[in-house]
Amino acid sequence: MFNLKNFLIITNTYLFFSLTDGAIRMIVLLHFFHLGFSPLSLAFLFLLYELVGVITNLVGGWFASFYGIKRMFTFGVLLQIFGLLFLSFYSPSWEIYSSIIWVMIAQGISGIAKDISKTSSKSAIKIVSGDGKGILFKWVSWFTGLKNASKGLGFFVGSLLIEIIGFQYSLYILIFFLSICLFFLFFLDSEIGVLKTSKNLKQFFSKSKNINILSIARLFLFGSRDMWFVVGLPLFLYSAGWSFWHVGSFLAFWIIGYGFCQSSIPFLITRSTDGLTLEISSAKFWVFMLTIIQLVLLILINLNVQYISPEKILIFGLLIYGGVFSINSALHSYLILAYSRNSSVAEDVGFYYSSNALGRFFGTFLSGYLYQTVGISGCIGGSFIFILISFFVIRKL
Repeated sequence: MFNLKNFLIITNTYLFFSLTDGAIRMIVLLHFFHLGFSPLSLAFLFLLYELVGVITNLVGGWFASFYGIKRMFTFGVLLQIFGLLFLSFYSPSWEIYSSIIWVMIAQGISGIAKDISKTSSKSAIKIVSGDGKGILFKWVSWFTGLKNASKGLGFFVGSLLIEIIGFQYSLYILIFFLSICLFFLFFLDSEIGVLKTSKNLKQFFSKSKNINILSIARLFLFGSRDMWFVVGLPLFLYSAGWSFWHVGSFLAFWIIGYGFCQSSIPFLITRSTDGLTLEISSAKFWVFMLTIIQLVLLILINLNVQYISPEKILIFGLLIYGGVFSINSALHSYLILAYSRNSSVAEDVGFYYSSNALGRFFGTFLSGYLYQTVGISGCIGGSFIFILISFFVIRKL
């Protein structure tokens, strides 16, 4: 049976959390690029953030089933606050290697917090929505879309804060936002999400074939996005003469638009009575369309089209890419919950998002490496290869 109170608490809390998560990303990226960090060094700052997600999603899913979603969600928010306090002690006078290690650890803490909160909240959507597949598809799309819009707003807030009040005070403002999250969680039912857990590792990793396929496809899908979006694109725009404020604002508006596109997916996708048949076909079709879009973008960026600057090609391409990628992401987010069993939803979602984190880890590293060695066209070329792999994998659903 659908529980409106728990649903509103979970969504509002995670929206606030997502805003701070996006803001941290922009604050760290812009602040340390301003201090002279190379693209590859900037990528390293975020590697631990992504890497810990591989383990955290797996363990977080199991712990959420054992301790309940409220306890794990609260722990995630408290951990994010600790990570921000840890980061606030950084000093620009430190040596570069000490700086990288310190920020990597701080980002690692934030990564653990983010993945615990994400696994808990998305598992809760399956539980509070009841058994209806129709309402599940709508709530997942709406929740995922608003989450990304909130994270996009965080990009805007982060770039504004770093421009106006500087590094440390920006972090203190985010801690205030997270305190609001804790206030919301106080009213969440304590026993929501307490489920039967797997008894051993073999049982934990023995997911269904479709969950395994979807997890591998997710790995390459999100690796493809981060390969050009995390480091390559922001630094390319800044190198083209954009200010930090303009870069942050553009990325913010892109993610907000991307989020609203996700929220509208239920109105664009034809639904099947069993909740899977047409949705699977749609997932295969839209990842194929994403492959074509990225191939065209790769060709255009290497043609040096007269009268059209590379940054205009990227901006226009990114708008189209964002709309199609949002459809892929929303379909994936729905399918993992549709395939998951109610008795092990937190574990299944955690397993799935650990693949997502692994894809983002590779994408983040390659974004910095390819941009530093080949440039933005190398980032887009690598992204195309990853999308192509995701297409061939998801065809097996």
